[in-house]
Amino acid sequence: MGNSVYHSVLEMDALGHENVVFTPAYDFSLPRRENFGEHSSVVRLRPLFSFGNAAILPELMWCLRNFDIIHFHYPFYGSVEPAIVGWFFSRARFMIHYHMDNVGSGLKGLIFRLYTFFMLPLVVRLAKVITCASIDYVKSSALRYYFQGHKHKFIQIPFGVDTERFIPKQTVAQERVLFVGGLDRQHYFKGVDHLIDAFALLAKDFPHAQLRIVGKGDLEEYYRKRIAECGLENRASISNSISDEALLEEYTTAAVTVLPSINRGEAFGLVLLESLASGTPVIASNLPGVRNVFHNNEHGYLFHSGDIEDLSTKLRLILSDLQGAARMGKAGRSWVEKEYSWKLFSQRLEAAYYRVLYAPGAVRKEESQ
Repeated sequence: MGNSVYHSVLEMDALGHENVVFTPAYDFSLPRRENFGEHSSVVRLRPLFSFGNAAILPELMWCLRNFDIIHFHYPFYGSVEPAIVGWFFSRARFMIHYHMDNVGSGLKGLIFRLYTFFMLPLVVRLAKVITCASIDYVKSSALRYYFQGHKHKFIQIPFGVDTERFIPKQTVAQERVLFVGGLDRQHYFKGVDHLIDAFALLAKDFPHAQLRIVGKGDLEEYYRKRIAECGLENRASISNSISDEALLEEYTTAAVTVLPSINRGEAFGLVLLESLASGTPVIASNLPGVRNVFHNNEHGYLFHSGDIEDLSTKLRLILSDLQGAARMGKAGRSWVEKEYSWKLFSQRLEAAYYRVLYAPGAVRKEESQ
């Protein structure tokens, strides 16, 4: 979510639009307000209470005046309520970007279900427009029934990738399997343990193959133990601190990048675009949203989510034919250049904003009262 907002602001700023991003002050040592681009800024609000990425931001009730549009990125637990109150007393038009369903168990799962039952219906009804990265994902999400009756409110705006930063190199891919993503509890759905198990199934047949896991979080130690249990201490590694240049090197030297997510917590997969832009094919779970990012059997492979043997089979297809994998990566690069440039993203997002502001049905609250 953070990456998508970051690039949204960059692109709108480049087009001359003023943006103000309100976000929790997770680090109190950072300034409250910081300029971003030529026309934009980031404002960090002190939370009344925070837990993980969730935060209660009462200041939203009086910070949202004097804007033309409020684009709320959902889910944002704890701050939906003050944001709605703030919008009610503003002149702005309200729209949301629906990122994903949240799936969990225990108390966290209960909170997710309560928000889905009580708050989500209110938020989507108040929104003039609902943007999303994938209509395919929305059709199977918590919004699926609302979507059926209000398709006109939804606009698909797929994320983009910096094709000038992520570029292929004239190198021979190694027998290296790459994962890039969060290793914290909030990203448990990434399915890293499934990838470790799938790699273990083929390790003996590919003695030179390596598994590279790039990311950090509180589940890192758990994954290290899982690697040890599978006897992969010398075959798999975790890099929890890596430079941008080193990450680019990881993408370009890998045979394949894998996104083994297990449920609806994964709605798109930016790492797939980064990998394809780098000329490296991908393997991903056959999940709504994810499955439409690339073409199966052309830019990589889809596998049945949670099926370790199927994932291992797809890994074998890549590792046993590195030249074929390189051709997939080259085709993936062309696909990304055509469909996922940030320029195209900015055009779609700006069009959505103009629709909210000027479409005949998008009437300001005060005009309809």
